[in-house]
Order: sequence, then C-alpha cells, then structure tokens
Amino acid sequence: MHSDDLRQVHDVYDHVYLSPHLDDAALSCGGAIARHSAAGARVLVVTVCTALPGEGMFSSFAEETHRRWGLSAEEAVRMRLHEDSLAMEHLGADSLWVNMLDAIYRRPNDYVNNETLFGTPAPHDPLLPHLRAFVQALRDSVPRATLYAPLGVGNHVDHQITYAAARAAAGNAIAFYEDFPYVTKRDALDQRLQALDESFVTSTLDIDATLSRKIGAIAAYSSQIGILFGDVDAMRQQVRAYAEELRPDIGTYGERLWLLDAQS
Repeated sequence: MHSDDLRQVHDVYDHVYLSPHLDDAALSCGGAIARHSAAGARVLVVTVCTALPGEGMFSSFAEETHRRWGLSAEEAVRMRLHEDSLAMEHLGADSLWVNMLDAIYRRPNDYVNNETLFGTPAPHDPLLPHLRAFVQALRDSVPRATLYAPLGVGNHVDHQITYAAARAAAGNAIAFYEDFPYVTKRDALDQRLQALDESFVTSTLDIDATLSRKIGAIAAYSSQIGILFGDVDAMRQQVRAYAEELRPDIGTYGERLWLLDAQS
C-alpha cells in the first residue's frame, strides 16, 4: 500500500524506516525490511525527498546530475518514484512519500557541487525544521512502531538532516542504520561517529534468508545502479561483500544497527 499523506497512516505498523531518498532504505536495510515482512510484521518506508522540482530550481550541478542519469528533472523523479514502488513490492513494505525537495532542488545556490552536497548543511536549510515537525507527527501516528533513521555516514546533507531531525523529534527511541554504499568508503564510518560524539551500542541482524530479496529491490532502482555501482553484477558483489563483512553471530550475512547507549 502506498500513501502520499500522513493522515492516511494509522497505528498498524511494527517498523517504520525513514529514507532520505528513493533507494536509501533498500540499500541499507533491505534485508531487515524483507525479514520483518516475511515474519508477518507491518513495515512502512517513509521517503523524504520525493517532490517534483519546479522551474528555477536547476543549478548547473543539478543539470549535470540529470545528464549523468540520462533523464530530465521531471523524468528522473517520476522514474525514481516508479522504481520505488517496484522495490517496496519486492520487500513487502508499504510506502509513504513525504514530498519534500532533494537538496539540489531545495537550495540550488548552496548545494552546487559534490563538496557542498557532502559537506555541512546550509544555514537555514528549510528541510530540518520541516522534517523535525513531520517526524514528531509521524511518531504520534505510529506510537508503537520501532523507528529507524540513517546514521548519516558519507555526510550527504539530506542524510545528515534526516538524522538530526529524527534524533531531535524521537529522542532516544530510535535506531540508526548504516548508509550503504557510503559506509564502504575508507574511514567514512569512523569520521561520522566522531562527528556525532554520541555513545552507541550495535546490533547485527542475520539477513541470510532475505539477502536475495534485498538485492532484487536494489536492482529495481535501475536509474541509480550505474552511478552507484557501475552495473548490476558489481552491485550484487558489493552488497554481498559488505553484508558478509558484518557477519552476525549466527549466519553469514548481516545488517548493523546503531542504538543510543542508555547507560551513557
């Protein structure tokens, strides 16, 4: 089931995943989401940046991004929305699109290259207060659900803001997932943890039974495969390799969560 309005979301969910963009939940948590749904739990993936950009929102950086995708701005967003529907069906999850703008459209004069897009969020970026209020309303709608948000590894500004908004609105009642594939880059995880200066404990979930469903869901985002991985075979190899690196106590493949340490 898909929703475009938080008022359509009711307290039927066991797990709710905040995804900055239309692939982040599948990339980082696809195995866990599929495992939850296979066990009969209700899962909702809430994707933040899903709005169609309007005229005047295109910097040269945004236009170059569209050229790399081989799509116009409108085609890019519409295609990614379609891809997301396919991926959620593959994982057995419901979806909610929040209809906020991606950074390159939201602040075209601030996020002008990769250095700024993966740097410090711009002062007065409107996403933070809007998303903080949204997450609080979301918690009120699904009070019994476990909430998950990105840790912000890799420092994409939309991931950092989603982390900050979720942390502020949900307090300690939240779990954070590792942003894949950014987490595979050398020192990226350590740098993010140092920047956050929080005390965490980790929990690794066995996804042996659902790894293939995760890979299938990621493959549904065909517009992003070339940019992120090169091709589908490389994607499969990278997903398997990192999941194996996180080997849980029981099983071969894992996904890791970061939980705020209640003892600190």
